[in-house]
Amino acid sequence: MSSPFPGMNPYLENPELWSEVHHRLITAIADAVEPQLSLEYRVAIEKRTYLGDVEDSVLVGIPDVAVTTKKNTSTENKVATATLPVQGESVTVKLPVPEEKKEAYLEIREVATGYVVTTIEVLSPTNKRTGKGRDAYEEKRRDVLSTPTHLVEIDLLRAGSPMQILSEIPKTDYRILVARGNRRPLAEVFGFYLQQQIPQFLLPLKSEDNEPLVDLQSLLEQVYERGRFYLAIDYSIEPVPALNSEDKIWADTLLKEKELRS
Repeated sequence: MSSPFPGMNPYLENPELWSEVHHRLITAIADAVEPQLSLEYRVAIEKRTYLGDVEDSVLVGIPDVAVTTKKNTSTENKVATATLPVQGESVTVKLPVPEEKKEAYLEIREVATGYVVTTIEVLSPTNKRTGKGRDAYEEKRRDVLSTPTHLVEIDLLRAGSPMQILSEIPKTDYRILVARGNRRPLAEVFGFYLQQQIPQFLLPLKSEDNEPLVDLQSLLEQVYERGRFYLAIDYSIEPVPALNSEDKIWADTLLKEKELRS
Protein backbone atom coordinates (compact mmCIF):
# COMPACT_ATOMS: atom_id res chain seq x y z
CA MET A 1 0.00 0.00 0.00
CA SER A 2 1.51 3.30 -1.11
CA SER A 3 1.46 6.55 0.86
CA PRO A 4 -1.67 8.63 0.19
CA PHE A 5 0.31 11.88 0.05
CA PRO A 6 2.02 13.16 -3.13
CA GLY A 7 5.09 14.30 -1.18
CA MET A 8 6.08 14.02 2.45
CA ASN A 9 3.64 12.02 4.59
CA PRO A 10 3.04 14.21 7.68
CA TYR A 11 2.07 11.20 9.78
CA LEU A 12 5.65 9.93 9.52
CA GLU A 13 6.80 13.04 11.40
CA ASN A 14 5.25 11.76 14.62
CA PRO A 15 8.09 11.34 17.17
CA GLU A 16 6.70 7.89 17.98
CA LEU A 17 7.56 6.80 14.42
CA TRP A 18 10.37 9.09 13.34
CA SER A 19 13.25 7.13 14.84
CA GLU A 20 12.35 4.13 12.67
CA VAL A 21 11.63 6.30 9.63
CA HIS A 22 15.03 7.98 10.04
CA HIS A 23 16.85 4.65 10.35
CA ARG A 24 15.15 3.16 7.30
CA LEU A 25 15.56 6.32 5.19
CA ILE A 26 19.28 6.65 5.95
CA THR A 27 19.76 3.02 4.90
CA ALA A 28 17.62 3.48 1.77
CA ILE A 29 19.67 6.50 0.67
CA ALA A 30 22.92 4.56 1.16
CA ASP A 31 21.59 1.57 -0.79
CA ALA A 32 20.34 3.79 -3.64
CA VAL A 33 23.48 5.90 -3.95
CA GLU A 34 26.19 3.24 -3.65
CA PRO A 35 25.49 1.42 -6.97
CA GLN A 36 25.77 4.79 -8.77
CA LEU A 37 29.28 5.44 -7.41
CA SER A 38 32.55 4.30 -8.91
CA LEU A 39 34.63 1.77 -6.98
CA GLU A 40 36.70 4.72 -5.81
CA TYR A 41 34.01 5.40 -3.20
CA ARG A 42 31.99 3.67 -0.53
CA VAL A 43 29.06 4.89 1.60
CA ALA A 44 29.55 4.55 5.36
CA ILE A 45 26.79 4.77 7.97
CA GLU A 46 28.19 6.68 10.93
CA LYS A 47 26.71 7.55 14.33
CA ARG A 48 26.91 10.70 16.41
CA THR A 49 26.68 10.04 20.16
CA TYR A 50 25.86 12.47 22.98
CA LEU A 51 24.37 12.42 26.47
CA GLY A 52 20.86 13.83 26.58
CA ASP A 53 18.67 14.68 29.57
CA VAL A 54 14.98 13.86 30.04
CA GLU A 55 14.18 17.36 28.73
CA ASP A 56 15.81 16.44 25.41
CA SER A 57 13.22 13.73 24.74
CA VAL A 58 10.95 14.67 21.85
CA LEU A 59 8.17 12.51 23.33
CA VAL A 60 7.74 14.62 26.47
CA GLY A 61 4.35 16.31 26.32
CA ILE A 62 3.54 14.97 22.84
CA PRO A 63 0.50 12.68 22.55
CA ASP A 64 0.72 9.56 20.43
CA VAL A 65 -2.81 9.99 19.06
CA ALA A 66 -1.65 9.84 15.44
CA VAL A 67 -0.32 6.34 15.89
CA THR A 68 -2.95 3.69 15.35
CA THR A 69 -4.60 2.01 18.31
CA LYS A 70 -5.11 -1.18 16.31
CA LYS A 71 -1.99 -2.48 18.01
CA ASN A 72 -0.84 -1.28 21.39
CA THR A 73 2.77 -0.60 20.33
CA SER A 74 3.24 2.92 21.63
CA THR A 75 4.81 3.73 24.97
CA GLU A 76 3.27 6.46 27.10
CA ASN A 77 5.38 8.78 29.20
CA LYS A 78 4.00 8.61 32.70
CA VAL A 79 5.30 10.72 35.59
CA ALA A 80 4.76 9.31 39.06
CA THR A 81 3.55 11.74 41.74
CA ALA A 82 4.82 11.00 45.23
CA THR A 83 2.53 11.78 48.18
CA LEU A 84 4.37 13.13 51.20
CA PRO A 85 3.54 11.34 54.48
CA VAL A 86 2.48 13.23 57.60
CA GLN A 87 5.74 12.32 59.40
CA GLY A 88 9.19 13.15 58.03
CA GLU A 89 9.67 9.82 56.26
CA SER A 90 11.45 9.17 52.97
CA VAL A 91 9.68 8.86 49.62
CA THR A 92 10.92 7.46 46.33
CA VAL A 93 11.48 10.02 43.58
CA LYS A 94 12.67 9.92 39.97
CA LEU A 95 15.81 11.77 38.86
CA PRO A 96 16.69 13.07 35.37
CA VAL A 97 19.41 10.57 34.47
CA PRO A 98 21.39 11.42 31.30
CA GLU A 99 20.70 9.00 28.46
CA GLU A 100 23.05 8.13 25.62
CA LYS A 101 21.59 9.26 22.30
CA LYS A 102 22.76 8.07 18.89
CA GLU A 103 22.00 9.66 15.53
CA ALA A 104 22.98 8.06 12.22
CA TYR A 105 24.28 9.92 9.18
CA LEU A 106 26.07 9.02 5.95
CA GLU A 107 29.59 9.69 4.73
CA ILE A 108 30.79 9.13 1.17
CA ARG A 109 34.47 8.30 1.46
CA GLU A 110 37.37 7.73 -0.86
CA VAL A 111 38.41 4.12 -0.46
CA ALA A 112 42.13 4.76 -0.95
CA THR A 113 42.48 7.62 1.54
CA GLY A 114 39.40 7.44 3.79
CA TYR A 115 38.76 11.11 2.98
CA VAL A 116 35.14 12.17 3.48
CA VAL A 117 33.92 13.70 0.22
CA THR A 118 30.27 14.20 1.21
CA THR A 119 28.26 14.08 4.44
CA ILE A 120 24.51 13.39 4.27
CA GLU A 121 22.34 14.28 7.27
CA VAL A 122 18.63 13.61 7.78
CA LEU A 123 17.52 15.88 10.61
CA SER A 124 15.74 14.50 13.68
CA PRO A 125 13.40 16.36 16.07
CA THR A 126 16.21 16.69 18.64
CA ASN A 127 18.29 18.58 16.07
CA LYS A 128 15.56 21.20 15.66
CA ARG A 129 14.81 22.04 19.28
CA THR A 130 16.97 23.62 21.96
CA GLY A 131 19.06 21.06 23.81
CA LYS A 132 22.09 18.84 23.58
CA GLY A 133 20.86 17.16 20.40
CA ARG A 134 20.86 20.47 18.53
CA ASP A 135 24.16 21.50 20.11
CA ALA A 136 25.82 18.25 19.01
CA TYR A 137 24.49 18.57 15.48
CA GLU A 138 25.41 22.25 15.11
CA GLU A 139 28.96 21.47 16.22
CA LYS A 140 29.20 18.72 13.59
CA ARG A 141 27.69 21.05 10.98
CA ARG A 142 30.25 23.77 11.71
CA ASP A 143 33.05 21.21 11.48
CA VAL A 144 31.89 20.03 8.05
CA LEU A 145 31.32 23.56 6.72
CA SER A 146 34.86 24.53 7.74
CA THR A 147 36.29 21.85 5.40
CA PRO A 148 36.04 21.13 1.64
CA THR A 149 33.59 18.28 2.40
CA HIS A 150 30.18 18.67 0.76
CA LEU A 151 27.14 18.73 3.06
CA VAL A 152 23.64 17.52 2.20
CA GLU A 153 21.11 18.35 4.92
CA ILE A 154 17.61 16.89 4.58
CA ASP A 155 14.85 18.40 6.73
CA LEU A 156 11.54 16.52 6.48
CA LEU A 157 10.12 17.89 9.74
CA ARG A 158 7.73 20.83 10.04
CA ALA A 159 8.23 21.28 13.78
CA GLY A 160 11.20 22.98 15.40
CA SER A 161 13.65 25.67 14.33
CA PRO A 162 15.37 25.23 10.95
CA MET A 163 19.15 25.16 10.78
CA GLN A 164 20.80 28.55 10.38
CA ILE A 165 21.40 30.10 6.98
CA LEU A 166 22.34 33.75 6.43
CA SER A 167 20.06 34.51 3.46
CA GLU A 168 16.38 35.42 3.64
CA ILE A 169 14.30 32.72 1.95
CA PRO A 170 10.57 31.89 2.02
CA LYS A 171 9.51 29.77 4.97
CA THR A 172 8.56 26.33 3.67
CA ASP A 173 7.40 23.15 5.39
CA TYR A 174 10.50 21.20 4.40
CA ARG A 175 13.85 21.83 2.76
CA ILE A 176 16.97 20.18 1.40
CA LEU A 177 20.30 21.99 1.67
CA VAL A 178 23.13 21.11 -0.73
CA ALA A 179 26.31 22.88 0.36
CA ARG A 180 29.19 22.20 -2.01
CA GLY A 181 32.64 22.55 -0.52
CA ASN A 182 33.96 24.43 -3.56
CA ARG A 183 31.17 27.02 -3.41
CA ARG A 184 31.37 28.11 0.21
CA PRO A 185 29.76 30.23 1.56
CA LEU A 186 27.06 29.72 -1.08
CA ALA A 187 24.69 26.74 -1.03
CA GLU A 188 21.52 25.53 -2.75
CA VAL A 189 18.25 25.20 -0.84
CA PHE A 190 15.32 23.22 -2.20
CA GLY A 191 12.28 24.38 -0.23
CA PHE A 192 8.93 22.64 -0.62
CA TYR A 193 5.51 22.31 0.99
CA LEU A 194 3.34 19.45 2.18
CA GLN A 195 1.22 19.51 -0.97
CA GLN A 196 4.26 19.25 -3.28
CA GLN A 197 6.44 16.34 -4.28
CA ILE A 198 9.89 16.11 -2.72
CA PRO A 199 12.40 17.52 -5.23
CA GLN A 200 15.23 15.44 -6.66
CA PHE A 201 18.80 16.66 -6.29
CA LEU A 202 22.30 15.79 -7.48
CA LEU A 203 24.65 14.40 -4.86
CA PRO A 204 27.89 16.43 -4.92
CA LEU A 205 31.16 14.55 -5.38
CA LYS A 206 34.57 15.53 -6.76
CA SER A 207 34.39 17.82 -9.78
CA GLU A 208 35.48 15.14 -12.28
CA ASP A 209 32.86 12.59 -11.14
CA ASN A 210 29.33 11.97 -12.37
CA GLU A 211 26.91 13.02 -9.64
CA PRO A 212 24.17 10.54 -8.68
CA LEU A 213 20.58 11.75 -8.80
CA VAL A 214 18.84 11.27 -5.45
CA ASP A 215 15.09 10.66 -5.79
CA LEU A 216 14.09 11.14 -2.18
CA GLN A 217 10.39 10.85 -3.01
CA SER A 218 10.84 7.36 -4.38
CA LEU A 219 13.02 6.34 -1.44
CA LEU A 220 10.48 7.58 1.09
CA GLU A 221 7.77 5.62 -0.71
CA GLN A 222 9.91 2.48 -0.39
CA VAL A 223 10.43 3.16 3.31
CA TYR A 224 6.68 3.59 3.83
CA GLU A 225 5.79 0.37 2.03
CA ARG A 226 8.62 -1.89 3.23
CA GLY A 227 8.24 -0.67 6.80
CA ARG A 228 4.46 -1.23 6.58
CA PHE A 229 3.82 2.13 8.17
CA TYR A 230 0.29 2.00 6.77
CA LEU A 231 -0.39 -0.54 9.54
CA ALA A 232 0.97 1.81 12.21
CA ILE A 233 -0.89 4.98 11.20
CA ASP A 234 -4.49 5.90 11.95
CA TYR A 235 -5.54 8.30 9.19
CA SER A 236 -8.92 8.95 10.81
CA ILE A 237 -7.27 11.39 13.23
CA GLU A 238 -4.97 14.37 12.78
CA PRO A 239 -1.19 13.97 12.47
CA VAL A 240 1.37 15.06 15.07
CA PRO A 241 2.48 17.79 14.76
CA ALA A 242 -0.82 19.30 13.62
CA LEU A 243 -1.33 20.77 10.15
CA ASN A 244 -2.16 24.40 9.47
CA SER A 245 -5.78 25.18 8.57
CA GLU A 246 -5.24 25.13 4.78
CA ASP A 247 -3.32 21.85 4.79
CA LYS A 248 -5.79 20.34 7.23
CA ILE A 249 -8.67 20.88 4.78
CA TRP A 250 -6.56 19.62 1.88
CA ALA A 251 -5.44 16.50 3.76
CA ASP A 252 -8.99 15.73 4.89
CA THR A 253 -10.22 15.86 1.28
CA LEU A 254 -7.30 13.76 0.06
CA LEU A 255 -7.71 11.06 2.71
CA LYS A 256 -11.45 10.84 2.04
CA GLU A 257 -10.77 10.42 -1.68
CA LYS A 258 -8.36 7.60 -0.82
CA GLU A 259 -11.07 6.07 1.42
CA LEU A 260 -8.77 6.31 4.44
CA ARG A 261 -11.12 8.63 6.30
CA SER A 262 -14.90 8.79 6.44
